[in-house]
Amino acid sequence: MSRPAALADSDDNELFSPGNGGDRFFNRELSWLAFNRRVLEEARNPAHPLLERLRFLSISGSNLDEFFMVRVAGLKGQQLQDVDRLSADGLNSSQQLAAVVAEADALVESQRTVWRELRGLLAETGITVLSSRTIDESLTPDEMVWLEKQFREQIFPILTPQALDPAHPFPFMPNKGLAVMFDMVRESDGQHVRELVMLPAPMPRFVRLPGDHARYVAVESLVKRFSDLIFPGYRKLGAAEFRVLRDSDLEIEEEAEDLVRHFANAIKRRRRGRVIRLELESGMPEALGSVLRDELGGSDAFVTESGAFLGVGALEAIVDEDRPDLKFPPFSPRFPERIREYGGDCFAAIRAKDIVVHHPYESFDVVLAFLRQAASDPDVVAIKQTLYRAGKQPAVINALIAAAEAGKSVTAVVELKARFDEEQNLLWASALERAGVQVVYGFIDWKTHAKISLVVRREGGEYRTYCHFGTGNYHPITARIYTDLSFFTADARIGRDAAQMFNYVTGYVEPTDMELLSMSPRNLRTRLVDLIEAEIDFARAGKPAAMWGKMNSLVDPAIIEKLYEASNAGVEIDLVIRGICCLKPGVPGMSDHIRVKSVVGRFLEHSRIWAFGNGRALPNDGARLFISSADWMPRNFDRRVEYMLPILNPTVHDQVLDQVMVANLIDNEQSWDLTPDGSYVRSDPGDRPFNLHRYFMTNPSLSGRGAALAQSDAVPKLSLRRRAARTGG
Repeated sequence: MSRPAALADSDDNELFSPGNGGDRFFNRELSWLAFNRRVLEEARNPAHPLLERLRFLSISGSNLDEFFMVRVAGLKGQQLQDVDRLSADGLNSSQQLAAVVAEADALVESQRTVWRELRGLLAETGITVLSSRTIDESLTPDEMVWLEKQFREQIFPILTPQALDPAHPFPFMPNKGLAVMFDMVRESDGQHVRELVMLPAPMPRFVRLPGDHARYVAVESLVKRFSDLIFPGYRKLGAAEFRVLRDSDLEIEEEAEDLVRHFANAIKRRRRGRVIRLELESGMPEALGSVLRDELGGSDAFVTESGAFLGVGALEAIVDEDRPDLKFPPFSPRFPERIREYGGDCFAAIRAKDIVVHHPYESFDVVLAFLRQAASDPDVVAIKQTLYRAGKQPAVINALIAAAEAGKSVTAVVELKARFDEEQNLLWASALERAGVQVVYGFIDWKTHAKISLVVRREGGEYRTYCHFGTGNYHPITARIYTDLSFFTADARIGRDAAQMFNYVTGYVEPTDMELLSMSPRNLRTRLVDLIEAEIDFARAGKPAAMWGKMNSLVDPAIIEKLYEASNAGVEIDLVIRGICCLKPGVPGMSDHIRVKSVVGRFLEHSRIWAFGNGRALPNDGARLFISSADWMPRNFDRRVEYMLPILNPTVHDQVLDQVMVANLIDNEQSWDLTPDGSYVRSDPGDRPFNLHRYFMTNPSLSGRGAALAQSDAVPKLSLRRRAARTGG
C-alpha cells in the first residue's frame, strides 16, 4: 500500500521551477562537491595526526564513489530519458553533468596530489606503500621470497584470469570492481593475447610485509609484479588497472505485491546497474584503454584517468595500522551521571526529569541500556522502534528480540529504503520476525526516517510511556563518530504524539490533535514556515528577531525563499550546515542578514537543531528550540516520515541552545564560512582559538549530570563574544 492520497506530493525529484534561479540558489550537486573538497582539505591539515589525514582522504574517495553511483547516475538517467526539468538554479541535466564531472575530475586530481604528499610523509614515519615498480628495489631477496610465497598461497588461488577473444566475451564487472588488463604475447607461437584478472571484492586490498617497519603492497601491484606466475609462457607487453562504478540507486514500483521480495531483487539488479564511471590508470596503453572504453564505457559512462592508486577509499585499511602516535588521542565517552545515581534504572531517571545525551561525547550505551532494560523489565508491556540504519552490530536488534521472546508486544518499523543498508535491514527484519517481533515496512514511496523508541510500562495500576528521540540512527558504530542528540522523556503529551506517529506508519491512521510533535509529510514544513514568519513579525514590530539552524543540508527552494524574506525583514539568521547549502548568504538586498558556516573536523556533525529568538536575541531562556530528524530538503518535508520536537525542559534547553549551538557558532578551528560566490573560506582562529569537539571532549554536559551539576561549576560558560571578535560584529 502506498501513502494516503490526501498527502501525495508532487516534488519527486527535488526540482523547482526557477525564474532567475542561478541568482538565488547554488547548484545542489556542486555544493555537495564543495563539501567533499572541504573533507579533502582536512587531509592537508597539519593540525591533524598523519593517519587521520589519510582517513580524511579515504573518506573523500568513498564519498565521491557514492556521489557518482547515486547523484550523477540520476542526472544521467534524466539526460538519457530527455527529462526536461531544471534544477533550482536553472540548469538542465546536461548542463549539470558537464559542470559536475569537470569539478569531480578536478577533485580526483587533488586527491592524487594529496596522496602523493601523504605517501611521502608516511614513509618518513616508517609506513611505506610500495608500487609494482618499486617492489624489487625496496625489498631484500629474503623479503621477495616471502612476498612471492604469500602471493602463491594467499592470492593466486583466488584469482581467475580470463582470456578476451571471440570465444570469451568481456565479463561482467561488478560495482566498484577493480581489475588488471594485460596485453601479452604467447611465446610458443607469437600469438597476441589479451587477458583480464578481476580482484574479488572480499580480498583485502593490501598485503602487509612482516616486521616493525610497516610496508604495504596493493594486491593489484602484486598481480602485475607476479604476472609471470599467473601467465607462464607469456611475455607481457603492457598492463593497466581499471575500476568501475555503476548506477546504484533503487527504483521501486509503487504497487509491488511483495515488498521484501521486490527489494531483494532490486538489490541484485543494482549490482548490474549501468556503468556510470570508468576509472583508468594514468598512462594506460592506448590499445587497452580503447578496449575498456568500448566494452564498459560506451557513450553513457564518464571516463577518467587517475593516479597510480584507484579507489582511494580503500586507503582506510592503512589507517588501521597500530600507530597511536599518528592518530587522534583516544577518547572514552561518558555515561550520564543521573542514570548512575538511580542505580542504572533508566526509567526512574527519565521519570524524574527529561535527559538529553550528546553523542559521541556521551556513550550510546545509554540508548542500549534503555532498550535492554525495557526488554528485561517485567512491567514493560510494549516496545515500538523505528530502524533506519542499525548497521551490522546486533545490539539493538538483540534487545528487541529478547523483549519479544519475553512475551512483550514488540513492533519494529524497518526501513527497506535506507540507501546501501537495504540488504542488512532485510536480514535484521527476517531475524526479528523469527523471534516474534511484528515487523512493519511502512510506506512504499516514503522513507520512515524518524528515529524514535516508545516503551509502555505498567506503573501503579496505570501505563506510562517513555520515549527516546534521536537526531541520528540506532547505529552503535556511527554513534562513536557522529555528533547527535538522544532525548529521553516521560512527558505524557509526547508519548501520545509518538504513539500516533507509529500508528500512522503501521496502520496509515492519520494523526489528529498532536500536542507537541510536528511531522512530515503532514505539517513539518508548515510549522517551520510559521516559526520563521513569527520572527519576521517580531522584526517588523521593531523587536529583536533571530534564528539559528544546524543541519546537514539546506536545499528546499521554498524554505530558502522564506529565509530570504526573513533576512529582508531584518531577522538575524545563523546557519551551521555541514554539507549541501543551496542558499546564497550575504547577498545585498537578498540575504544581508544570513550567515552560513560548515564545521568539518574529528567528528561528523550530524544533529539537527533549530532555534527561534521569540522576540529576544539568541540565546535566551524563552527561545523556541527544536530537535529533529530532518534536514531542510524537499525529500525530508515531502517524502519522508520525520519529526520535529520542541525542547521544553529548562536544563535540556540550556544544554542544547547555550552549549551545543553556541559552541558550533563560535568554533573557529574547524569551521568554513560560505561566501556569496559559493566558495568556502577557512575560519581564522586568530588569538582566540576554539575547537568545539575538543570542548565537548573535555567538559561534561549539563543535562544528565544530576547532583554532579549542582556540586560543580567547572563547565565553562560559552559566549558569543568569540564570534563577535572574529567577525568584527
